[in-house]
Amino acid sequence: MALTLTSDERTELERRVRSRKIRAEDARRAQVIVMLADGKPFTAITAAVGCYPDYVSRWKQRFEAERLGGLNARYRGQPATVRTPALEARVLAKTRQRPTDGSTHWTTRKLGTALGISHMLVARVWRRAGYQPHRFERYMLSDDPDFEQKAADVIGLYLNPPKRAVVVAVDEKTAIQALDRLDPVLPLSPGRAERHGFEYYRHGTLSLYAALNTRTGAIIGQTVPRHTSEAFIEFLGDIVTAHPRRPIHVIVDNLAAHKTKAVDAFLAAHPQLHLHFTPTYASWLNQVELWFGKIERDLLARGIFTSLPDLARKIRRYITQYNKDPKPIRWIYSDPARRITTDSAVTGH
Repeated sequence: MALTLTSDERTELERRVRSRKIRAEDARRAQVIVMLADGKPFTAITAAVGCYPDYVSRWKQRFEAERLGGLNARYRGQPATVRTPALEARVLAKTRQRPTDGSTHWTTRKLGTALGISHMLVARVWRRAGYQPHRFERYMLSDDPDFEQKAADVIGLYLNPPKRAVVVAVDEKTAIQALDRLDPVLPLSPGRAERHGFEYYRHGTLSLYAALNTRTGAIIGQTVPRHTSEAFIEFLGDIVTAHPRRPIHVIVDNLAAHKTKAVDAFLAAHPQLHLHFTPTYASWLNQVELWFGKIERDLLARGIFTSLPDLARKIRRYITQYNKDPKPIRWIYSDPARRITTDSAVTGH
């Protein structure tokens, strides 16, 4: 038996069928009732709407019992969670605790399930607070008793260098491997990264001494078989030759090869040269470490080297090209509340 609709009911149901702004399920139920009112059989309705006969029967009974109100869903999902300061504090406090399943950090879905909220809400709270639980960084704590004095000395050289003096940051990158790929490199293509074979042949290693001019950003480089005191002294000679008749302040780390009697004798013979040692376990104070990161990304990590001479040649070529347009490092120290101040005395003037 066909349903009987009032004119207002038919108008409302037909509006729902045509509407593009209501939920698709609401429009589907309205279409079932309209087709029933038009006398359509269940088989035609199920074919047109894409449902089963019990679906048609269920909504027919609800409409007959409650009219238009019966077409409303019995369950519309949980109400949206409002992000409040209290909720944000709860999410962040839970984030700083260890998960109870034995894992080391939370994911948005795992934390959302634990708190009974949407994982997207967790993501928004994390983004707002700058939290990234999936990431971590390593650090090295300096145990140098003279950390403040040495760090102030180095930072002073960066921010307030002596007049007419040259300031260079020196270090060595050790054990650079000359790796030759046994399989051809497959170039990048749309949707696919460059691919390297897993197998390689190791031709040996060498070390790279580098001196970064903190004012200009230019690099003096020298490759050596091993980093020894003799190699370090020879490299200091290259620095002196590159800057004649000028005071030179060299920032170095605490490697034993930098503190031998031979080095002391070289410094005595070259009074214009002054060494400044960074605190122990504080290589981040040496600006040349940033340049080492650059050459690692640009050349060494993906380079193919057929021999040690080939590796040395490509390093020299890279340095030559880099020095055509060097960039000094912008060293900023802007927290006067710390124990190291920007007007700290600089040794070796």
